[in-house]
Amino acid sequence: MTREGLDTLNREIISCGACAKLVEYRVSVADGDESYWSRPVPGFGDADARLYVVGLAPGAHGANRTGRVFTGDSAGERLVRALYRAGFANQAESVGIDDGLELRGAYVGNIVRCAAPDNQPQRGERAACIPYARRELGLLPDVKVVVAFGETVHKDICDAAGLRPSPRFRHMAETALPGGRTLLSAFHPNQQTDSLGRLTEERFDAVLARARELIDASPAD
Repeated sequence: MTREGLDTLNREIISCGACAKLVEYRVSVADGDESYWSRPVPGFGDADARLYVVGLAPGAHGANRTGRVFTGDSAGERLVRALYRAGFANQAESVGIDDGLELRGAYVGNIVRCAAPDNQPQRGERAACIPYARRELGLLPDVKVVVAFGETVHKDICDAAGLRPSPRFRHMAETALPGGRTLLSAFHPNQQTDSLGRLTEERFDAVLARARELIDASPAD
């Protein structure tokens, strides 16, 4: 039932056209290249996931091109390599929707499902889209740890959970969520944090190692 529910949700996400500005943008960045997905990007992963990883929005030339979240750009490459090292993925490559990637015990999504100009969706666009993430979490009952990439995602997840005001964002901050879940906040694996050394490979591995510790320490349902 969980897989069927996720499949139904994903079909709804793909067909969404609620935000006219994002609809126009996600198509325009393809510049006529018909190989681009150019639609909202659904979540991806294991229906029995105990780890839920959340980014802000699809990359214009990553997931908006390939049709799979965190696929086809540098952020996706960094995330999947880290998931692989932590045992949450069957391979370290995330280049296209048919590359054979499988997530093991993990599910990946975004707050906003359409690519946004400058990768900065507006507050109203986030508010319109976050119910998808809320429903996604509801369809993943085994999730024990939510990893939020960046301050905006941290705040949106806290707001969705009714934690207002949200605790201050910091890398590796842990926040208790309803239902016995833990929010683990981290820098986003984008080029900027990489170039500044804020999320080195070692620090990325530490995030997922801590997520694994929290999962293993969680009582069995």
